[in-house]
Amino acid sequence: MVVRKFPRFPVSAPSTLVQRDKLQYNALIKDLSLKGCRIESTLRPFTGMQVELFLQVEADATPIRISKATVRWSGSQGIGVEFLVIEATEQERLKQTVEQLSITAGQALIVPKGALPKE
Repeated sequence: MVVRKFPRFPVSAPSTLVQRDKLQYNALIKDLSLKGCRIESTLRPFTGMQVELFLQVEADATPIRISKATVRWSGSQGIGVEFLVIEATEQERLKQTVEQLSITAGQALIVPKGALPKE
């Protein structure tokens, strides 16, 4: 069993991955936490690849922009991405989204002080 600092919550939401060279790939978020997510995409990244993410977690809202993220793993289960740099307003939107997912899942969300990525 994997013990995580930040619990993941199931979600099915569209997103866009942008590589450093500005190539864009459509993706689907499968689970989300305050520090990262698991994504399904046609992109076959390498571990350590830096990407920018746009998470469309609410249909009518502007996507949440993750300025800098890194691929931690990829395989048959998708792509594991860790969030490294997030603007403060985007971090607050992400936190609200994950809090709502935690309520839906019936789990308490505990955020370790100073543990979230910042810009």
